[in-house]
Amino acid sequence: MKRYFTILLIGIICFCGTSSFAQDPQFSQFFVAPSYLNPSFAGSTDGSRAVMNYRNQWPAIPGAFVSTALSADHYFASMKSGVGLLFLNDKAGTGRLRSTKIAGQYTYNISINRQWSIRPGLQFSFTQRSIDFDKLIFGDQLTFNGPLATSNLETYNVEKKGYIDFATSAIVFSDKYWGGFVFDHILEPNQSLIGSASPIPMKLSIHGGVKLFLRKSAGLYEEEYISLVFNYRHQNKYDQLDLGGYWFRKPILLGIWYRGIPLQKNYKPGYLNHDALVVMAGIKFKQFIAGYSYDLTISRLFSNTDGAHEISIIYEFNQDQHLQKKRKKVVVPCPKI
Repeated sequence: MKRYFTILLIGIICFCGTSSFAQDPQFSQFFVAPSYLNPSFAGSTDGSRAVMNYRNQWPAIPGAFVSTALSADHYFASMKSGVGLLFLNDKAGTGRLRSTKIAGQYTYNISINRQWSIRPGLQFSFTQRSIDFDKLIFGDQLTFNGPLATSNLETYNVEKKGYIDFATSAIVFSDKYWGGFVFDHILEPNQSLIGSASPIPMKLSIHGGVKLFLRKSAGLYEEEYISLVFNYRHQNKYDQLDLGGYWFRKPILLGIWYRGIPLQKNYKPGYLNHDALVVMAGIKFKQFIAGYSYDLTISRLFSNTDGAHEISIIYEFNQDQHLQKKRKKVVVPCPKI
């Protein structure tokens, strides 16, 4: 029965999300999901880049949350502009609540002085949501012998729902420091699948970091450094903070950080705002980066979720070697790595 009640709970959470406030998919390796983190990172290399991010959250729970992001971006040096294309697919719950998003991004690089640059960005997106109502299990279907085939509850005529949205962003950076923000869901589109009003609340993200060199040589791939990073999100009444860092020395990348705000806000008495402790390992060879991370759940869901697994891959190509040598363009120190 525990399994079926778990299925019921996840189904209710996912279906009720069509008429309540929803939380956007998140990636623990946010610094290697640059275009998803902040549209202003589109074109933040000296050429082209392709990125893949995959996350399987709470795999021990039937109908867990699976998110996949694919992105590509390019920097046009002659126009001091970057463009990007982002594709996101998010699947949640036994009802297969699915969101598919495609977004176009544009950035413009402004040099403040020889050390600092600022990069404003824009993002326009289209999202389509759908759900398989027949896959949901309701309370009157639960028995000790397993779920019944049908429910007596009224069913909805659920159709696919599409909406457009808009985000604006900016980052400011030197070769050592970076920081930025994103205002997403500015249009607060209605995401309901059943015709009711369910606007997505605007989301604010603030993030930044510093790169501390332990060894810096003329050869780019002989560097050794530590990067300290943070990522704060606020949406409706909910807040979340990732705080930590990673160490890099060719070709190894190791990281650890914490997610939660226990001293700032508890959403229910007796429940501290702890989420996860994240550990990461990765490799970097020339223009190729691959990383794996595991979220160790430290909330009261600790024994029921099996954490979260995440894989990220970045490949940079068509890099302008002449531009790299001239260094007239300040390269963002993170999340490029």
